[in-house]
Amino acid sequence: MSAQGMVFDYAPFTIEAGKIREFAKALQLGNPVYMDAEVAKAAGYRGIPAPPTFMTVIDYWNERNFYQLFSEFLKLDPNNVLHGEQTYDYHELIVAGDVITAQVYVKEQFHKKGKNFFLLETVYRNQWNAIVATGRATLIEVLEVSI
Repeated sequence: MSAQGMVFDYAPFTIEAGKIREFAKALQLGNPVYMDAEVAKAAGYRGIPAPPTFMTVIDYWNERNFYQLFSEFLKLDPNNVLHGEQTYDYHELIVAGDVITAQVYVKEQFHKKGKNFFLLETVYRNQWNAIVATGRATLIEVLEVSI
């Protein structure tokens, strides 16, 4: 059965300043706009901005998360799944206090050389329903294990 056309909804996710700080520290980003709301506002932001690739926090720390997407929704064994590729297009800034919703669309599914490939597109929207980012990922289910 093909998963192509299926849609998975993440739960609404409130962007916390503390998570932005942790993420920025983990990436060793030294820009103080990621640490201090006053510095961010003085720099012209409406709040502490989320660094690029912050959507991974939404995907993995969500009440309905990326692991549920492939294990419960797509019925894939997590031990056989590889995250093959990830890209983002940015449309609007995400800042602390925003509430982000996201939908994952299975754009394509195909089989090649003992593997199932799932091409996913995630559309992230803020509390005003504006698209803030679009993520594209490839999940690879390994069916044949070679030793």
